[in-house]
Amino acid sequence: MGLLENAKQQGEHAVNDLTRRVQDASGRRVRSAIGIDEEPPPPCNDPATSYMPVGGAARELHVDLPAMLVGGLASLLLQMTHPLAMAGVAKFSSYREDPLGRLYQTAQFVGITTFGSELDALAVIDTVKFIHEGVNGIAPDGRRYSATDPHLLAWVHDSETAMFLKAAELYGPRIVSDARADQYVNEMSRVATDLGVINAPRTKAELWANLEAYIPELELIEQGKDARNFVLRGVSKKPHEIATYATLVAAAINLLPDWSRKVLRLPKIPLVESFVVRPAALAACTTLRFAIAPVDVTSPA
Repeated sequence: MGLLENAKQQGEHAVNDLTRRVQDASGRRVRSAIGIDEEPPPPCNDPATSYMPVGGAARELHVDLPAMLVGGLASLLLQMTHPLAMAGVAKFSSYREDPLGRLYQTAQFVGITTFGSELDALAVIDTVKFIHEGVNGIAPDGRRYSATDPHLLAWVHDSETAMFLKAAELYGPRIVSDARADQYVNEMSRVATDLGVINAPRTKAELWANLEAYIPELELIEQGKDARNFVLRGVSKKPHEIATYATLVAAAINLLPDWSRKVLRLPKIPLVESFVVRPAALAACTTLRFAIAPVDVTSPA
């Protein structure tokens, strides 16, 4: 019996070691494919110095990279429906020349403000605020815009928060309760406030009410059409990458509220989305979830 138990333990150790090796190799390939060539820094798990609560909702949701990729794509599509926000992106963003670089910068900001220390999070927020100071101009319709405008900042923040949350609800590995969703929105309000948003939403209901208040302002301008087409097309070259990206984009479109899809001119096909898109997206997220094992964001430092 002793020999059998010892052999069993050795076999389990070998399988676990192989699994870790496969995950490490797959994770590096996936991160490289989306422009993230560096391993994420270790999280700050000291409750006394972390920016976001250790064990909080933001950390629980953001640690799942597959759902966050879908939510990030959806937030880009949603944000471009605001003509002033899109005018600023068109003039100052390098998304066409260096889309993976832009994705990396966004991922880095979300990562640091979610898993970093208060000191590091406030530093990266100050950097973004400094960059925003130089992002201003005149939109095609003659209106002035500024990235420091609390109204536009709120639109960007609310779009990201809503799409990240909805992605976690539809494609995440666990059920997100109403209470946990409210906790998530409340935690994310700190980032919004530190960036300059006034009266950031604290609950899921407030979040969606805020977004819907923007509906009369939304319009797909010419730069928005170009950005929409760029996001839908992607930059993948290899067949399997193109297929995976197409699945993630379809999943992202499935997250969008009907009023934004109407602005973006993206039709809704309920049966296809229910019986084709969501199962395919769940399968893709499961595969990516295996490839990129989440880091431990709950243990004390």
